[in-house]
Amino acid sequence: MGLIDGVKKLSEHKDISINDEMYEEIEKWKSLYKGYYEDMHKVKYHTIEKGNQTRRMQSLGMPKVVSEEMASLVFNEKCQISISDDKTKNFIDEVFKQNKFNKNFQDYLEFMFGLSGMVIKPYAQDNKVKLTFVTAECFIPLSWDNGGIFEGVFINEFRKGKKYYTHLEWHTWQGNTLIIRNTLHVSETQGELGVDITGRFEEFFPGVAIEATLPVNPDKKANSFAYFKPNIANNVDTQSPLGISIFANSIDTLRAIDTAFDSFHQEFVLGKKRIVVPAHMVKTVVDPQTGKTHRYFDANDSTYEAFDYGDMDQDTIKDIEITLRVDEHIAAINALLNLFSMQAGFSPGSFSFDGQSMKTATEVVSEQSKTFKSKKAHETVIEAGLQELIASILQIAELYGIFKAPDDYEVTVAFDDSIAEDKTAEIGRLSQELSQGIIPKKRAIMRYYGLTEEEAIDWIAEINEERATATAESVDFFGTGGGNNGTNTNQEA
Repeated sequence: MGLIDGVKKLSEHKDISINDEMYEEIEKWKSLYKGYYEDMHKVKYHTIEKGNQTRRMQSLGMPKVVSEEMASLVFNEKCQISISDDKTKNFIDEVFKQNKFNKNFQDYLEFMFGLSGMVIKPYAQDNKVKLTFVTAECFIPLSWDNGGIFEGVFINEFRKGKKYYTHLEWHTWQGNTLIIRNTLHVSETQGELGVDITGRFEEFFPGVAIEATLPVNPDKKANSFAYFKPNIANNVDTQSPLGISIFANSIDTLRAIDTAFDSFHQEFVLGKKRIVVPAHMVKTVVDPQTGKTHRYFDANDSTYEAFDYGDMDQDTIKDIEITLRVDEHIAAINALLNLFSMQAGFSPGSFSFDGQSMKTATEVVSEQSKTFKSKKAHETVIEAGLQELIASILQIAELYGIFKAPDDYEVTVAFDDSIAEDKTAEIGRLSQELSQGIIPKKRAIMRYYGLTEEEAIDWIAEINEERATATAESVDFFGTGGGNNGTNTNQEA
């Protein structure tokens, strides 16, 4: 927050109207994603011997789990990005390959869902276009409209010796001219902007210009970066262009989940078997004949507890068994996980706890499920972001003479929807539709096997040829088998 306040006070740049509360929330979401948020996971307790103490609450780590799961549902290696112009497609494919785009994009999509957003910024180096991936807390928007964010500042803090340096990269527009300006600041305190030492910028970033002025073709004008965010309305700051985490509105549920999981863990710590023995039995006894010391019980064994019985039988040993509430805890955690699933955009039952580990549902989801609807909603804004990213890459490539794309091209993104329905469910549904006569055989083959219309027609022709020898036992999914009593039939399905 000190950095952000410092950036906002730089008078030589336009005012930053972003709300400080947004970045406080982003820091909270980041802490939860990493697995430790002090306000939630720092537990205070009191003991007779040591008084007030603190410990770290056990966490189920659900913010990381839901972010990772949604990222894998939305984008994977089966996602296809198509460009109408072949040369442009080959260039973009090479840029993505050089920057290991698929792996990095998958990781940063996870950060996006967990931290509220992320930015991809293309730049030119060594006659190549390279990509920088930036998490939500390292980017501040400067200007935006209904089309998205088009000006911003990127924050990079690093340490050398005992001093903290902050590199700011400003992306602004003056008409059709893109201005990229770098400033450098130093402070002795982490999180503070400190003193402007841009004059020493070359010392830290050799070969990088302090300012670059890039006139852009107005017909091809695109943003210099692409901002991605979850497709969820921002109810932290309704005027902000920034996104929110997919678990932003389930903090109380996360607290309840981790409280229940911590209690489940403590159930075993505090409920272990104990044996109460008279205090005199754990004392050292000296054998008068040999002079050796003896002890009835090992004083270092935590199973045994010494106790003064008073008027009770001095030689009584008691075995204390504590009933563990395992099933009750598991049931409570699963109930909370169902609630959290709904709040984070997943169907109930997507996550479960069996007492040993947290599991993610492996079965596929139907097209009417909340998980699938959330996936499709996020894909809408991510597709727009990818189109914006490709436009930015091509703009940088043309500005630096690396590659020039045609004036007219189209970018389409085909996401992997194979998780929507498994083959067993689909074949059952198609079989029912075929028997009811509401779908042509050709269309069913095309849909199920992913064939073209011509291939499906050829397939049906082969089926019809084989039907002459089909027996009653060779009935297949598409009804191309023999008739009753083992006789052949040529009746068209």
